[in-house]
Amino acid sequence: MKKIVLYLLFGVFSGLTIAAQPSTGEVLSLSLVDCIELAYKNNYNRQSVILNESANQEVYKQSKMERLPYLNATIGETYTHSNNTGSNWSGNYSLNTGVTVYQGGYINNTIEKKKLSAEQSKFRTSQFENDLTIQVLQAFLTALGNEELLRYQNAVLKASDAQVKQGKVRFETGDILKSDYLLLESQFANDQNNTLETTISRDNSLNILKNLMSLDLSQAIEITYPHDSVLEQMGIIPSEAEVVSRSIETLPDLRISDYNVEIAKAGVLISRSAYSPSLSLKAGIGSGHINDFDQYGTQLSDKLNEQIGFTLSIPIFNNGRTKSNVAQSRIALQQAELERKQTELDVRQTLIQEYRSVVLAESKFKSSEIRQNAYFESFQVYQTKFEQGSITAVELLQQQNNYINVMNDYIQSKYGFMLKRKVLDVYMGNPVTL
Repeated sequence: MKKIVLYLLFGVFSGLTIAAQPSTGEVLSLSLVDCIELAYKNNYNRQSVILNESANQEVYKQSKMERLPYLNATIGETYTHSNNTGSNWSGNYSLNTGVTVYQGGYINNTIEKKKLSAEQSKFRTSQFENDLTIQVLQAFLTALGNEELLRYQNAVLKASDAQVKQGKVRFETGDILKSDYLLLESQFANDQNNTLETTISRDNSLNILKNLMSLDLSQAIEITYPHDSVLEQMGIIPSEAEVVSRSIETLPDLRISDYNVEIAKAGVLISRSAYSPSLSLKAGIGSGHINDFDQYGTQLSDKLNEQIGFTLSIPIFNNGRTKSNVAQSRIALQQAELERKQTELDVRQTLIQEYRSVVLAESKFKSSEIRQNAYFESFQVYQTKFEQGSITAVELLQQQNNYINVMNDYIQSKYGFMLKRKVLDVYMGNPVTL
């Protein structure tokens, strides 16, 4: 009965595995570079960041237009009626212009501030692209790791299947105990479950990758496995000092902080401009008519008027608002300068930690690779001994589980090292390829 249940479970697992596959249609074969390019092109969040960058450019363009004079035209016609005077039509037409000549540098400093914000937004886009690249890297390498783990697990599952079949024959001939045979069946079921879990994990990683590329989740994709030489190239790690210096030059985080300081400086100048007088020029021309449309043209010419003038506004006292605004803007500048210093400290600390994490990850990977090869050879020896009847099922399964644990550690350390190493390339501004 238990044997029948195991076969049924195997059928269910197989059905779930098939159901987890993408829908039919053209399969996209993608390298890491392809995935990053598609993410840059399609990712909705990146498109939103690009739109924000464009919006800041428009704000900057508009701020420069504040130097130009304004021009307004006014046309008005009014109809009135009363019992005393009867009906009347009247109209007024005017054209007015004006320009700010001096405002304590307010316009120029505002333009400079908007320009800095527009330039800063480009670095914010770069910062988002770095984060997006790392997310793509993580999803891509996780899917690759699960795929490689799945190949190992399928090999183990095949061996477990053979062990169950052989164990059945030996149990029926009385060479092994029933408990040993049941252990073999239990291990086979556990290996099936491990394979299913890894398959689902791989498919979930592929879905994360599709999401980052803004692809339909039903789109079938396959990711290309890198050449073995890639790992050798990753082993060439620059010095810690080189990683830090190059990353400091290329990372947008510090550039964003630099711009925050410059924007705060412009804010101080803008707030101080309220201490200065402002001078503006204005001019206008207008005319109108009353009631008699027969003499419409004559009335317009007779009532034509022109005006020109200037306005000088001198601030004397505004309840301390200007003084308070200047003080607040100076505090904002001090905060921006402190944040810049702290950002550099944080970035340097992160870079050093990431670098040493890469060194440790590489050491762990090399160690786990040696252990994996050793335990694989040992597992094969134990399989042969079990087939010859010189060891029990308990001894075989103990060695098999040891191999599985070492194998899992090897896969995790391998792709963990690859991820950490490629993140260094992102920080240093190197092309991210596999």
